[in-house]
Amino acid sequence: MPAQGNNNGMSGGPIRVGVRFVGRVQGVGFRAVCRDIACGFPVTGTVRNEADGSVWLEAQGSEEAVGVFIDSILERMGRLVQSHQQSRLAAVAGETIFSIGR
Repeated sequence: MPAQGNNNGMSGGPIRVGVRFVGRVQGVGFRAVCRDIACGFPVTGTVRNEADGSVWLEAQGSEEAVGVFIDSILERMGRLVQSHQQSRLAAVAGETIFSIGR
């Protein structure tokens, strides 16, 4: 499904969110778990380690799929997450997978 400009989630098109996870989230398989969970949802995006020790995730899909995907990450890895901040981003056209970045 093509991205639709600045979507507020009301038209049923894809949304994209960015989430910064802070805590003991590097060196524990956090990115691999995110990718594995993503395989069970109709989402695309990326997850990568940041220099400050946090993990940055971007996820795109329907509002419902993205929300349940992030909830699933927190359910599975929440014991390692001290805090997380979520923000809405512009959808990206042509993205087809969820990948682990460097």
